[in-house]
Amino acid sequence: MTLTIGFLVFPGFNILDLSGPLAAFDTVSRDRSPRPYRLEVLSEPGGAVASSCGLPVVTLPLEGRAPDLLLVVGGRGVDRAAAVPQLLAFIRDAGAARVASVCTGAFLLAAAGRLDGRRATTHWRHAATLQRQYPGVRVDMDRIFIKDGPVWSSAGITAGIDLALALIEEDLGVEAARATARDLVVYHRRPGGQSQFSALLDLEPPSDRIQAALRYAREHLREALSVDRLAAVAHLSPRQFARAFLAETGQTPAKAVERLRAEAARPRIEDGIEPIEAIARDVGFSDPERMRRAFLRAFGQPPQALRRGRRAAAAAPAYCPPSAR
Repeated sequence: MTLTIGFLVFPGFNILDLSGPLAAFDTVSRDRSPRPYRLEVLSEPGGAVASSCGLPVVTLPLEGRAPDLLLVVGGRGVDRAAAVPQLLAFIRDAGAARVASVCTGAFLLAAAGRLDGRRATTHWRHAATLQRQYPGVRVDMDRIFIKDGPVWSSAGITAGIDLALALIEEDLGVEAARATARDLVVYHRRPGGQSQFSALLDLEPPSDRIQAALRYAREHLREALSVDRLAAVAHLSPRQFARAFLAETGQTPAKAVERLRAEAARPRIEDGIEPIEAIARDVGFSDPERMRRAFLRAFGQPPQALRRGRRAAAAAPAYCPPSAR
């Protein structure tokens, strides 16, 4: 059976949010008969729609469309798109068996009510905003993609390809997904596991109190950093602090502290000079095993693998062009 995938775009969408998943579904369909997927690019009015980089894409109007999978892309124009009632009504009522978002497309799913009470992710830079604007959504910024029932969401931009491969695997099996990844010259499953890049060291929550707690945590990583202790720094009750921290950062305090410690340890691990056990103690992990588990969650690899990878890269011979030989 051929499934119809509708890629929903709007003025100012990100071209890679569209082209990455589109290429994956097209690639797996090329040599199969019947084709497993029919691909349609949709917009509210139809016609040519300009992406954020200025490249226009020809689209079909929403009226009369009923895709089996509705995939909503993201981009700079997402806020304006969220103010178009016809667009939100289509996302809410299209009747698609599955809906998915790439990057900030999650804001459109949330605005249409499709993420109420569900887990979802988006680009790490926008995760806290998504949580603040839509408190009924359980935002997890620490994932490349999330499936919650028939609703899928993915992190920033290229994570749309990971999302597409996972959908292909669900529909056509693991070998089809692997073959597609090989054709696209991407990983079937990223070495980074399910964790997307985090910038917790650069987080700038809007309130001074949460900023103070993060700053204190960064400066006292070696010490025990309980919710009670951080709440006292923020001059909030532990319950108020936990709620405010999650709303402003998209992370629980415990997850944030773990990630801060992992990010502080990573450059020292890759330098390859200090013993791993000493680094673990110095950044506040009670033992190397806890740090190993934190690295797997944060970077998809244990500390030893990151250290070996850096050594291998350093040992690789430099490229010398023929003209210089």
